Amino acid sequence: MGPLVRRSWAPRGHTPVLMQRGRSRRKVSVIGALAISPRRRRVRAYFSLLADASFDGEHIIPFLRQLCRTLRMPIALVWDRLQAHVGEPVKGWLEQNRHRVRAELLPPYAPELNPVELIWGHAKTNELANFAPVEFTDLAMQAHLTVLAIGDDQPLLRSFLRHSDLSFCLR
Repeated sequence: MGPLVRRSWAPRGHTPVLMQRGRSRRKVSVIGALAISPRRRRVRAYFSLLADASFDGEHIIPFLRQLCRTLRMPIALVWDRLQAHVGEPVKGWLEQNRHRVRAELLPPYAPELNPVELIWGHAKTNELANFAPVEFTDLAMQAHLTVLAIGDDQPLLRSFLRHSDLSFCLR
């Protein structure tokens, strides 16, 4: 729960201090997806948060199911080669749902191609920078508010797509 320290401000001669709890290993994991409408008019962001755990195959499948319920159209997933994305049980779920969901993997070690990585970088260096929660619930709430704010910002979402090195043909 330690903060990502960015710039801070303090009067001359007074070193800024960020108070935090010591040695807490608690975390909030986030999974996200960007969806581009078929006519390229709208970009939507979908997120799911998980407290005190990491997203593995068992946690990714409910996110994919919810994405399918929400998007009611064929889905082309473009994602990195995280082991949870390419291993079981996700591989089996994708095989069962191949009529609806197609997965394409990015090249290894290419975060610059992944616009969702740009979302995480933006969140950590802007909204969550210097945020030192006292309680775990504060961290979870701030992470939730951050992804909601990003998900509602159409120009920001389009900028993530434009700045990734993939071609999405956005207007």
